[in-house]
Amino acid sequence: MASKDHDMPLSGGDRKAFAKELSKSRAMTHIFAERSAEKRREGEALIREADNLACQGWNERMWSDGGPDMPSPLIDQAINGDYPWLEIACSRCRAKRDVDLAALPHVSTTCVHDLASRLVCQKCKGAGKRPAATLLQLTPRQCNL
Repeated sequence: MASKDHDMPLSGGDRKAFAKELSKSRAMTHIFAERSAEKRREGEALIREADNLACQGWNERMWSDGGPDMPSPLIDQAINGDYPWLEIACSRCRAKRDVDLAALPHVSTTCVHDLASRLVCQKCKGAGKRPAATLLQLTPRQCNL
């Protein structure tokens, strides 16, 4: 951005005062930029914590009640909340597996519970069946089932 052209006052005292105000303004710009970056970092940390708590709450509801799986966190919220893995089970053969949410192509508004109908057991798929997956929980790391 081009610098702003200020009209310099004619008298010496006014020029000094004007230069002092310009200097103060430039210093405040730097301070505001630092505070803005600090508040943004704090805000991002709070959002990450909120996403983590949403995932923990959904996991507790899935464990205690077995569902309902709606409402669930968004996939992006789960990834941001350090829960990038989804543990699922086949509703037909009960085989469990983990799904990497970060690797799935998705729209930013896709909820975790929307994946149940799209995730299919590979063994049953090979047998010509397409049962929907049962969602179990979000996990921070792969469980190696």
